[in-house]
This record gives sequence, structure tokens and C-alpha cells, in this order.
Amino acid sequence: MNGSSFSLQDTGLVKALKDAIKSLGVVFGDIGTSPIYALTIIFHTIQPTVENVFGVLSLIAWTLFLLVGVGYSWLAMGLGKKGEGGTIVLRELLVPLVKSPKHVGLITIMSFIGIALFFGDGVITPAVSILSAAEGIAHMPGCSDIDHGYVVLLACVVTILLFVLQRRGTEKVSILFGPLMVVWFGVLATSGILSIMTMPSILYAINPWYALKFIIANKFTAFIVLSGVTLCATGGEGLYADMGHLGRKPIIRAWWFVFFVLILAYLGQGVFLINNPHATSILYQLILSQVPSTLYVPFLMLSIMATVVASQGMISGLFSVVYQGITTNVMPMFKVDYTSSKLRSQVYIGAINWALMTAVLIFIVQFQYSHNLASAYGLAVTGTMTLTGILMSWIFSLRKHYGKMAIAMIITCIDLVFFLSNTLKIPHGGYWSLLIASVPLTIILIYTRGQRRLQQASQPMPLEVFLQKYEERYQDASKLDGSAIFFVRSINSIQPYVVQTIFENNIIYEDNILVAVITRDDPFGVIGFFKGNLAPGLRIFEIHMGYMEMLDIEKILHNAGIDACVMFYGQGEIVAKRPAWKLFALIKRISPSFVQFYKLPAHKLHGVVSSVEI
Repeated sequence: MNGSSFSLQDTGLVKALKDAIKSLGVVFGDIGTSPIYALTIIFHTIQPTVENVFGVLSLIAWTLFLLVGVGYSWLAMGLGKKGEGGTIVLRELLVPLVKSPKHVGLITIMSFIGIALFFGDGVITPAVSILSAAEGIAHMPGCSDIDHGYVVLLACVVTILLFVLQRRGTEKVSILFGPLMVVWFGVLATSGILSIMTMPSILYAINPWYALKFIIANKFTAFIVLSGVTLCATGGEGLYADMGHLGRKPIIRAWWFVFFVLILAYLGQGVFLINNPHATSILYQLILSQVPSTLYVPFLMLSIMATVVASQGMISGLFSVVYQGITTNVMPMFKVDYTSSKLRSQVYIGAINWALMTAVLIFIVQFQYSHNLASAYGLAVTGTMTLTGILMSWIFSLRKHYGKMAIAMIITCIDLVFFLSNTLKIPHGGYWSLLIASVPLTIILIYTRGQRRLQQASQPMPLEVFLQKYEERYQDASKLDGSAIFFVRSINSIQPYVVQTIFENNIIYEDNILVAVITRDDPFGVIGFFKGNLAPGLRIFEIHMGYMEMLDIEKILHNAGIDACVMFYGQGEIVAKRPAWKLFALIKRISPSFVQFYKLPAHKLHGVVSSVEI
């Protein structure tokens, strides 16, 4: 009995450990590689005096604890929906709690802005991470005089390889991510401890008094420094965004391990900086001072691989956000490939992949140095954190959890201060972050409004009127053998192409099936079922899917016993006069149609073209 009990406990412990290690590779790559560049960039703007080093270290420690530890691991991760997290989930939680349509509109706009800012972060994160790691080559023995162009070239090569391999998916290599990050964090912790042992008094920097003293003494300069301190917390939003893939507990367990390691790493770097105030690349020079020169190259390779993991997490997250936007009709359809037979969250979107790669390469070539890229980094991250804080505070208020609401409001105020500090970067490169974010935001706003205008302009026929005309036509018409499928957006009103096909073109089959795909509020789950017969020879088949589900319509229809001779779908030819609607028409024209997106059998498909003026 005891042996059996021990075995069960041991199995549970091993599983918890495996899940925590997996989360290290998926969630913590970004925040875990911040020690490569964070302190180096901060002390490009201020002198590394003992007082300044202690003050900055204290700011970093409490930023990690409050913004990531309290804000995300406790407050945000307590707000899930069927285990899912992220900006869209906060919107889904909040909308049912508010009554005013204006509030619903405000929440929707805030969630759109959050998605757009995530795009801005998605470009800059791989650029700054890979470039900062590549810069370590200049500290290799005998390479101190290397032309910086070779560093940029190395960063570009790593970037291209990273994006070229995206099509293969991360399923086969993701098993290596967790152990790789364990090694990375182990090296950071060991380096930090060895450095701290030479100056144990650095541990006093954890005291928040040093942060307050630094702010009081430096005032506006301290406000500017906060934009650099932001770098230590980038990637913190991943704790919440990836909750649905890994579960809440493994991420929280891994976070407190990562938090402890990061504190050791930053404190160790602080000791080195105090003793070497002219250091230009703190982490790499610290490692060189601690290990034989022969071990530096393996460490450099490890750091480059760690930044690849950090970039991979951001890229995969961006694919997931885009797919989520597609399935919730927030974004236009892109061609999607599913790269995993086991992990439903793993998708590859070629258009996004190549656009992102191009943008990252432009950033690397344009900015050349990681400290230059830092001038464009942080605005999107702190903007996302501020929006998350506002939505969280709103939810806690409506749920009457006033204690959590008060803490969430304090965290949001801190987020806002960091965001305002980062706005000072706008003239020096921060505008790039806003420009990048403005592209998806513009597309989202035009697409969502355009879809509503298109729906109104297409003048669908009310179901009652359609059924009356259908029954008359079905009795008298000569019917084609077999079954026909008509894809419709809603059963309550029938799209014009269905009316055109049956009543104007006189195409009617013995068995006509209206198929509607309905996206639910919850993230996962798919069910297809016949809802009933509307009239002789006319049936309804509904497919209900979670908003993060990867749908195989052909398989669902086959499992339901539907073997249609033909599948009809509408192709709207949009006629527009205003520039915004012309752009909407262009987006609709170049994006894959419904049938292309869901990869339906081409030999059965028939598109019915109708002209719509908006």
C-alpha cells in the first residue's frame, strides 16, 4: 500500500516537473534572455556608480515581482476561461458583465489595440534578442577587432534560418526547448552566485528603499531609466497568453524558479559592473572573467540558441493570435497550415511568417546594434500590460472582488508609468513600434467594419420568406439527383447567392443542406449535427467550434454521413467608392476564400459570384 502510494506521488511529481520544464521552453525564453542586454542598455544612459547600480537592481527586482509575479502570475492567471488566457479571453470575460453597448465597443477597441501591439512586439523581440546574442562574437578571443558588419550578417543568417524552419512546425524540436532553457538558467544562476560571493553586500539591493532613493535622487533621469528597466520584464505577458497550452500551475511553478534565477543573474552582473564600470557587454564579459576562454564559445552558442527559443515563442504566439483573429472574424483569412497532429495550437501562416521575417531583417540592418534597437523596444510591451491591467481591474470591480481590484489598479498605475516612460522613445525609434502596430490595427478596423457593411449591403433574405418561395419551387421544379451543400453565415437569414442559385438559376437538388459554421465563446471543442428539416428536401447542419479550434470541415461532413455531389459558396464582387472600402475590397480579393481556408475538395466546389456595392 505504501509502495503504491509512493509510486503515485512520484509519478505526479515527475509529471509536474516535466510540465514545468516544458513551460521554461515555451513561455520563458523572452524574459529569460533579457539578462543578455537589459543592464548593458540601461547603463548606456547613466553612469555605473555604486548608488546607481544598487538603485537599478532594486528597480529590476521589484519590477519583476510586481508586474510579472503579482500582475500576471497571480491576478491575470486567476482570470481564465476554461483554462485559456490572453487579451481576447479578458474581453470574453468582461463583455457579459457590462450592460452598455458603448462599454462593449470600448472593450472591443481595447482588445483590438492589444492584438495590434502584440504585432509590434513580435517584430522587435526576435530582432533585439538575436542581435544582442550575435554581438557576443566580438568578445571571443582574437575577435575584438571584428567588423560589426559580420555581427549583423550572423544575426541575419540566424533570423533567416529561424523563419525558413517555421514551416516544419515546432513539434519535433520543441522537446529540446525546455531542457535547453534549463541549461541556460542553470548557467545564469551559477554565474550570478559566483559573482555575488565576491561581494555579498549586493544582496541589499533587493531592498525597495534603494529603488525609491534612486528615483528621488535622479527624478527625470530615473523616469527615463524606467524605459530601460522595462526590458527585464518583456515576455512577462507570455505567462498569461500561453496558459491554455500548458496549464496554470506548471507556468506559476516555473515562474518562481525563473524569478529566483533572474535576480541572481542581475545581482551578479551588478557586482561585475561595479568592479568594471567601463564594461560594454556586461553578461559576456562577466562570463569571460569566470570561465576559461575555451568555454566561451559554447556559452555564446548557448545564448544564441536561447534567443532562438525566445524568438520562436513569440513567432508561434503570433501565429496563434492571427488564427484566433481569423476564427473570430476579426482578421481576414490567411492560408493556414497545421504543423502538428497532436498539438492543436501549432499552426503555420506563410504570409505572416515572411512578412515578419522581412520586418525583423529590416530592423536588424537598420538599427545595427542592440542598444539602438532598445530605443524602439518597450512601448508595445508596456502598452499591452497597461491594457491588461485596465481590463483586469474592470472585471474585479464588476465581480465585487474589491481587494484584488485595488491591487490590480496599483499594478496598472505602475504599468502606466512604465508606458509613459517608454513614450519618450518615440522620437528616437519608438515610433517604429507604433507604425508596426498601426498596420494590423488598421486592417482589423477596416475588416470588421467592412464585414458589417457587406452583410448589410448584401440584403440577405429572411428565413420565412425564403422557405415560402423554396417550398413552391421544390414542388414544381425538376430536381437533380443527390445532395448539395450551401455554406451560410446564419440560418436566420439566407445569403443572396443561395437565393440566386435556387430561384434565379433554377438549380435545386433532391437533398439541399444549409451548413453553418458557428464560433463559440470557449476556446476548444468541435461538434457537428443536423438541427432539423426546414422543408421537404431542405436540412440544416451546424458545426459549432471553439475560437482556437483547427477545423476539418470535410472530415466532419464525412463523419455525419454527408456525401454531397456539389458544394456551393458565395463569391462577392465588391464595388466600393470610398478609399477605406476599396482597401476592404482589396483585402477580400487577395485573402483566401472560405473554401480555400478550410481546404474543401476543389472538384465539388462551385462559387456563385454576386456584385455588392458598399
